[in-house]
Amino acid sequence: RQAVVNTAIDEFADYGFEGSSINRIVANSGISKGSFYQYFEDKMDVFRHLMDLLANEKIEFFKDKHPPSTNLDTFEYFHWMVRTGMEFSSTCPRLVRAVSRVLLVEGMYYGKNFAEYHQMTVDSLAAMIKQAIKNGEVDPSVDVGLAVMIMDTWMNAITTYIMKEGLKQKDIIKWSRSSKTQ
Repeated sequence: RQAVVNTAIDEFADYGFEGSSINRIVANSGISKGSFYQYFEDKMDVFRHLMDLLANEKIEFFKDKHPPSTNLDTFEYFHWMVRTGMEFSSTCPRLVRAVSRVLLVEGMYYGKNFAEYHQMTVDSLAAMIKQAIKNGEVDPSVDVGLAVMIMDTWMNAITTYIMKEGLKQKDIIKWSRSSKTQ
């Protein structure tokens, strides 16, 4: 199963959802087509598995992360989240690229097939902001709904830009380091 998952990550990262092929995943995994179907129902099922894998990795990564100061405004908190998110992306770049390419570059994130994932993102952003307010990390006057909308939109725009324009990891790290001094 892990061979299929690893191959599927590369397949979606390189070809997106529409361009990906179960036949290529099977061939590059070194398994029979029947074995693929023992693990996954279809291409959507394996992609959803990758999304769940990415979500679990992200939850684990962010579990012990906290902003460096308290009483931040929305933009300061968002800046910290983007920088920390870029650090996360460097821990599993192919998985991030595979999921981001399908959801954001191909635009499937806002469609009916992934509405529940978008809602989960919105809900988790709201929970993070509410917890940050409770912890004194974010100013309590912040409008949580507006902050979530801005953060969700900006994160998706930044990720789409990076995917389409090919921003390199060294550029991200350079931006992340320079933004820490501001």
